[in-house]
Amino acid sequence: MGKPTGFMEFERAKPIRRPVADRLGDFREFDLTWPDSLLAEQGARCMDCGVPTCHGDSGCPLGNLIPDWNDLIFRGEWERAIEELHRTNNFPDVTGRVCPAPCEVSCVLAINEDPVTIKAIEKSIIDRAFSEGWVRPQVARQQTWKRVAVVGSGPAGLAGAQQLARMGHQVSVFEKSDRLGGLLTYGIPHFKLEPEIMDRRIGQMKEEGVDFYTDTCVGLDLPSEELRASFDAVLLAGGAEFARELPEDIEGRELKGIHLAMEFLTQQNRRGLGDIILPNEAILATGKQVVILGGGDTGADCLGTSHRQGPAGVHQYEILPKPAVVRTGTSHEEGGERRWSVLTKGFRGENGQLKELHGVEVEWIPPEPSQGNGARPAMREIPGTQFTQPVELVLLAMGFLGPVRSGLLEQLGVAINERGAVRRDENFMTSVPGVFVSGDMTRGASLVVWAIAEGREAADGIHRYLMRDA
Repeated sequence: MGKPTGFMEFERAKPIRRPVADRLGDFREFDLTWPDSLLAEQGARCMDCGVPTCHGDSGCPLGNLIPDWNDLIFRGEWERAIEELHRTNNFPDVTGRVCPAPCEVSCVLAINEDPVTIKAIEKSIIDRAFSEGWVRPQVARQQTWKRVAVVGSGPAGLAGAQQLARMGHQVSVFEKSDRLGGLLTYGIPHFKLEPEIMDRRIGQMKEEGVDFYTDTCVGLDLPSEELRASFDAVLLAGGAEFARELPEDIEGRELKGIHLAMEFLTQQNRRGLGDIILPNEAILATGKQVVILGGGDTGADCLGTSHRQGPAGVHQYEILPKPAVVRTGTSHEEGGERRWSVLTKGFRGENGQLKELHGVEVEWIPPEPSQGNGARPAMREIPGTQFTQPVELVLLAMGFLGPVRSGLLEQLGVAINERGAVRRDENFMTSVPGVFVSGDMTRGASLVVWAIAEGREAADGIHRYLMRDA
């Protein structure tokens, strides 16, 4: 700890961002660069705790050496800081932008003060490293000549692929989309993660020897039997793409103007990447009353994207009750109405086009003690709270139920756990020998930082498997 009294001398600095009115005019990143002097003060606030919970069980899944690089930034040793940051995290340029920072929630200083600005420091370190040319390909010194196929190029697949290539294995990544990056390319809005961030990382991995194949759906374009016969091990990293839908009996779901969140977000990213979207296929909030169903991160991404398309108004409904501590993201700062404990009852339209949403307020009744610890609260509609909301675009951002099972998973015959995800052992191997899994496909929909962590751990498991007789 470079300055023992730093946490008493300096207050947590507020984020430095473009003004709301400015950033709503485009899809460019809105976080601005922090001056070195301010970052040094923020690093000095870190207490280098005896038990640093920022990277404990409740903090960073990657086990980032946060106190170490906080201290190095205070001392101005930037090049050493990026070495420590890259020691545990393949893509701090991604997590420094999109991670909700559980490390800050777990910061010991947060017990009675504002936590250390860990996320801002992380992003500043990696951005400086790229600008100074300190991020270079790490090519393996020796080759094992073992071949590994990675299915999916999201954060779990990319992290696993990079680790395996650096261990000396020959790695091929198969992506069903036309571009690499998975949800990092098509799921996260560009105002949070500009496409150039992934382009430079993909370029680094290519120089490290990773081969990439786009427009290749394993299980369809490439049969699973052929994949297994051609590679010594397989890593499944296809994500949790099975989106939660509205109940089947809800009236009006078939109306034009009701879309899954990922349809909306993916299309906007494609638009930003230069793809031509036909007018009859466009999903736009421009000039419309928009309702977003779901209050999580995906819902917030829909909110920020809608704001930038120029809607007439945006409403975000969450079926669960308002939490004691409300998470307010950058998209919420930009406008819109938020409501909790709202149940959607149905939709009404004219000539097949959505016009109204019908909803009701609900309350959640705690379970009786006699029902046991596993009992859940019961939802009850509140009489007299029915309402009608004029709406022309509804975005369903209600979460994900796990990986899509048809196709590849069924062909491989991997076991599925009670949560609908792929079952694995402590080495991240599935029930099929030589086939491994990581990220949302086995964990369920989760954070990017968890996907990277599991991709790295799965790579370790694959390496042990491949080298067991060496």
